[in-house]
Amino acid sequence: MFSKNVYPSDKKAAYEMLIKQAVALLEDEPDGLANYANASSLLSQFLSEVNWVGFYFFKNGELVLGPFQGLPACTRIPLGKGVCGTAVLENKTMRIADVHAFPGHIACDAASNSEIVIPVRKEDDVIAVLDIDSPVKNRFSNEDQFYLEEFVQTIAPFLVK
Repeated sequence: MFSKNVYPSDKKAAYEMLIKQAVALLEDEPDGLANYANASSLLSQFLSEVNWVGFYFFKNGELVLGPFQGLPACTRIPLGKGVCGTAVLENKTMRIADVHAFPGHIACDAASNSEIVIPVRKEDDVIAVLDIDSPVKNRFSNEDQFYLEEFVQTIAPFLVK
């Protein structure tokens, strides 16, 4: 479930600890870009069975690669294309059990088999997405989605300073 033995075995407690760590890490840093970078690093260290964690910024009608952990990635994604572009277009989290079955999936890393993409909002506007890929099919559960959405909602004010 989680990559480090220091995390509680209970998923709820582990995610609550992650969120507290993120707030402590980000709340005093005024630079949003630095906070995006640290948030992606923290998640990459926290989550097991993931091969890419990062952010795409919504700029001028498309997504542009931001801070991430993992292999080099697609630099630009059109609105409505792939899982990330669809998450922005529909303004909702996309949890995909098998990315190869997703119409229009953009394969930046051939090892990725499942994905979760969560919009980052400033007020009601999507300003970015958190994208997490896994080599394991159906890696992300309803519980993961709930806590990752809570993670994004909690840290969003530290990302848009």
